[in-house]
Amino acid sequence: MATVKRVWKPLLAEFIGTAALVLFGCGSAVLAGEAVGQLGISLAFGLAVVAMAYGIGPVSGCHINPAISFGAWAAGRMTRADMLRYWAAQALGGFAGACVLLLIASGRSDYAIGLDGLGQNGWGEGYLGEYGIVAAFTWEAVATFLFVVVVLGATQAGAPAMIAGLAIGLTLTVIHIVGIQITGVSVNPARSLGPALLVQGKALAQLWLFIVAPLLGAAAAGWLFRQKHLAA
Repeated sequence: MATVKRVWKPLLAEFIGTAALVLFGCGSAVLAGEAVGQLGISLAFGLAVVAMAYGIGPVSGCHINPAISFGAWAAGRMTRADMLRYWAAQALGGFAGACVLLLIASGRSDYAIGLDGLGQNGWGEGYLGEYGIVAAFTWEAVATFLFVVVVLGATQAGAPAMIAGLAIGLTLTVIHIVGIQITGVSVNPARSLGPALLVQGKALAQLWLFIVAPLLGAAAAGWLFRQKHLAA
């Protein structure tokens, strides 16, 4: 029983944390975007991570992002089996968060998912700054690389553990400030998956980029730590 509990506790934490990230982050765009603007949306994503880092960090490490789990695995900090379990919990959490957001957004009489969306990621004609696929892929790969570098660096032995959550949340905030007009900012396949599954159409067709590019960036960051190039 104790072994089962040790396995399921972090998975439950990852599920809740990822759901909260999608609900608060994407919710800031869908429910309050006109009121808070791009800076407010950026802060919502960053502050959601800060909150979850201190809320569930002691239980699961607060990855709430398959790219972070992949980076941790590439760095030799978690097993492949644990990574795959985290991926499943994060994907389910991202979908659950998107479902809750849709339920709330649908309470507005003029809401239409096809028109208003769920904060889904994208690129190209008709999407925010209308950046092309090369810009979108480059941004997602590079931004995820830098994000995972901060995550792995802030949580390595010798780093000041008490401020790790704040550093990670602030990094995600600045990534959103710079990148929202490019892709809406994913750097997190689970954050992209939930809204895309419900919105369907173009969001689902473009989902591959928000899986492949973040994982490539995370792999590069994890390799640098595995090779001790960025180890304290």
